[in-house]
Amino acid sequence: MINLYDLSFDELTDFIVELGDKKFRAKQLWNWMYDHRVDNFDAMQNLPNTLIEQLKDNATLGTLKLVAQENSNDGTEKRLYRLHDGQLIESVLMPYEDDRRTACISSQAGCAMGCVFCATGQMGYSRNLTATEIFEQAMRFARELEADGDRLSNVVLMGMGEPFHNYDATLTAVRRLMDDLGIGARHITISTVGLVPQIRRFADEGLQVKLAVSLHKADDAERSELMPVNRRWNIEELIEACRYYTHQTNRRITFEWAAIADENDTPAEAHKLGRLLAGLLCHVNIIPLNPTGGYSGMPADSTNIDKFINILNHYKVSATVRVRRGIDISAGCGQLKTAVIGADEIG
Repeated sequence: MINLYDLSFDELTDFIVELGDKKFRAKQLWNWMYDHRVDNFDAMQNLPNTLIEQLKDNATLGTLKLVAQENSNDGTEKRLYRLHDGQLIESVLMPYEDDRRTACISSQAGCAMGCVFCATGQMGYSRNLTATEIFEQAMRFARELEADGDRLSNVVLMGMGEPFHNYDATLTAVRRLMDDLGIGARHITISTVGLVPQIRRFADEGLQVKLAVSLHKADDAERSELMPVNRRWNIEELIEACRYYTHQTNRRITFEWAAIADENDTPAEAHKLGRLLAGLLCHVNIIPLNPTGGYSGMPADSTNIDKFINILNHYKVSATVRVRRGIDISAGCGQLKTAVIGADEIG
């Protein structure tokens, strides 16, 4: 069976011709897939029944199988999907009061980076996702929102995995988000733990896509304890790559800071971070640590975070606190972790 989302328009045209139909049917099919975003062939009303039956026999509209779904008290929705080879991934939809609808999607099954406070890092790495598997997570949300008279407005690659460890598939998926789903580049964010060569490569892509870097510590020894990637590319190398990114793109970079009580929420840590980032076109996104079963750290309290922000402002480094969403269903940053579930697919 061919997943039609794997095909370019030219490939889709060739496929239709191979089925014995005329080329113009490919344009009709493409419109149903990406303009109307239907999820079954029977809804494609201007296609002949013979072609519809052939499509049912030879093709699919996606391969993700929904295994489980949880809904948070704040409206966040988390989904567990099974891939064609049995691997499991999670993706999240977050609604906001300003009408934004943000999909947080995965780029890998598991993660090889081993960040100790992250549930995905604790579970280890299984494999890279294909560009289509990355794209389809957002497509599913976009399709269902549109059916309800709503729209997907933002996509963040902050789910399971390190997007830059799967660079080519990630960039292909990002371009498809823009071209096939109509998501503007400035409404897409890629998050990385700091793969320096890929940050530099991304700076030269000529895209307006946002970049977020997980930093969490401003000292090499301490960051290496939290994030093993720092042993490969230290903070000095990382910041130099970030400066290259801002120089090449003239775009502000975001640094993510998981605020951990008594670990990185102190005034001394704020001064170190302020000195590190002073003069860099950047913003610090502070996220009170989300709990995971494999890490004993606790989230910083709001008083310490306020003091932390005030110190950063002294260095002319802007910072805000990210609203925590989906914590009650383990859908927050760093909480995505799959387990084998003995349930049948539900979609």
